Amino acid sequence: MCKTGRDIDIINELGKVDSEKSAKSILKKHMDDEQLTRILKIKHPEVLKRIADSIVLCNPSAVFVNTGSPEDREFIKNLALEKKEESSLAMKGHTIHFDLAQEQGRIIDRTYYIANPEDQVSSLANRMDRPTALEQVRSNMTDIMKGMTMIIGFYMRGPVGSPVSNPALEITSSTYVAHSAELLYRNAYAAFDKEVENLGHFFTNVHSEGLNRPEDLPDARVFMDRKFKTTYSWKCTYAGNTLLLKKGNHRFAVDKAVYENLGQELSEHMFITGIHGPNDRVTWFAGAAPSGCGKTTTAMAGNVFIGDDLAQMWIADDGSIRSVNPEAGIFGIVEDVNLEGDPLLMKVLRQPGHEVIWSNVLIDENKVPHWVGNNENHPDKGFNFQGDWYKGKTDENGKPVPMSHPNSRCTLRSTSLDNYSPEAENPKGALTRVFTYSGRDADTMPPVWVAQNSDAGVVIGACIVSAATATEVGATGVKRSPWANAAFIPGSLGDYMDAQFKFFGSDKIKNDYKPVMAGLNYFLTDKARGGDSSMLLGEKRDVKVWLSWLERYAHNEIDHITTPIGNIPRYDDLKSLFKQIIGKDYTKELYTKQFSLYLDHIIKRLELQQEAYSKEERVPQTLFDILAEQKQALSALRDTHGSIVLPDIFVN
Repeated sequence: MCKTGRDIDIINELGKVDSEKSAKSILKKHMDDEQLTRILKIKHPEVLKRIADSIVLCNPSAVFVNTGSPEDREFIKNLALEKKEESSLAMKGHTIHFDLAQEQGRIIDRTYYIANPEDQVSSLANRMDRPTALEQVRSNMTDIMKGMTMIIGFYMRGPVGSPVSNPALEITSSTYVAHSAELLYRNAYAAFDKEVENLGHFFTNVHSEGLNRPEDLPDARVFMDRKFKTTYSWKCTYAGNTLLLKKGNHRFAVDKAVYENLGQELSEHMFITGIHGPNDRVTWFAGAAPSGCGKTTTAMAGNVFIGDDLAQMWIADDGSIRSVNPEAGIFGIVEDVNLEGDPLLMKVLRQPGHEVIWSNVLIDENKVPHWVGNNENHPDKGFNFQGDWYKGKTDENGKPVPMSHPNSRCTLRSTSLDNYSPEAENPKGALTRVFTYSGRDADTMPPVWVAQNSDAGVVIGACIVSAATATEVGATGVKRSPWANAAFIPGSLGDYMDAQFKFFGSDKIKNDYKPVMAGLNYFLTDKARGGDSSMLLGEKRDVKVWLSWLERYAHNEIDHITTPIGNIPRYDDLKSLFKQIIGKDYTKELYTKQFSLYLDHIIKRLELQQEAYSKEERVPQTLFDILAEQKQALSALRDTHGSIVLPDIFVN
């Protein structure tokens, strides 16, 4: 009878590896001489035990230890082609991977935190008790790699030597997952022991796609064991469910920031990009936006670029906030990526010389990828995520089948991008001055506004609202997306919010480095501002102007208008910046539409947040105080000026 106590480490309970000697015995049994020589260069006993436990559980027919050498990378790519997890495309270095048609996003309904009864788990997440999880892992992962090769990779989530980087094992039978890991993360085989010793922890990720059949998807699961920093994933192939270095380990990093380094460290769903100011000054930004809401586009709008998805940050000894990207590549949505809005990314995707893994796009008869919104000529037929495709094809419900899935992706190394900054590998991090928060907001907030203090800035992040995107299976409608990170917050939202207030309001941050915290909104429509069209009020390229205005605001070089929701730009400043930055004439009429406050909408938004957070436990009172203060000021403004307030009303 196995133990079912609250402290069971599931993988060890199933593997029963209880010593370094036992681990080495298992490694010798399952590895040839070459792989054994490689694995025994790893000296840390806990790392060896974790790997041995995984081998006992999954029972692979062979084990490959990936050292990150060019030869090992080539082996993995060739094995991916041999297994047909990927297929070669016309352009050298490009391959295509198709997920199952029914698995085109994160399986949030089958993703669970393993939790004891007393554990705080986010109200937005699923939980499973440890004994039940133990039996699910046992019944689904025992012998799941029989007849397959287990690939073991050693990675750093962040630059080697950074105080907020996290060592992680990626153990998988999927060559697509292993190939993706090599593009997206830093293989740290040679430094792994030292980093584990210095940082005092490592993450473990165990995945197998199993037989990769549609009928197995109802039984697919993603489990995250916070106590033992281990993830388990089976019977799925979409990278968001399988490449557990990414969002699985991001969750552990959030836990580490909130519960181990409160007020000193944050782990965020944010891009990191640098904007040039006068005299080629670089000001570093970090920004949150839900997947599918323009985060990669914003990151690439920077003059120099570090990352498009995740950020680890901390307060450095000099009193500044520093940020590093735990990743070294991009797993980016390609829908609406085109030459006009994303020229640097399009160069990588359409010109030779780069390695790219495509997923779920259309492949034509010449083995060229195509996707919705690329503003190119499209073929009338091809092969996509659901099989043979032709123009006008419909599904069993009569609904048009798109040329490419809305969540189709490209995976590539960040070094392929012309504006990628060497600062990305600096373990001291980028000195970050500006933090932005945005979602898909069609009718409420202006394009840019700045919080008047750090507490109000945290509230901007807490109040992100966005239209649902294709990144989550089954998600529809409009939803709250706090900090664009809520799906990845393991504990209570209240605890996470408290960490945000303590971090950004820390007295350890020197005055010269106080953060500028702002809201961004690219999705305001003409119809929401009195027009007849559902077109956006603006263009993709306008983001460069909003970021440039914030850059100058951070250095106290530009004026602003003070409103109850925060500080907004003056028209003359924007008119000048539009001409200077993107060569565009910016009219007063457009400014008035974009920056008028539609008070009924904003007040309704505040009430939505007040009601939603009142149902959460442990939410700091500061949030409610700020929302109430803003609502009172906006209501008074409405009583005096009516429901629509033009920006000129606030000008002295």
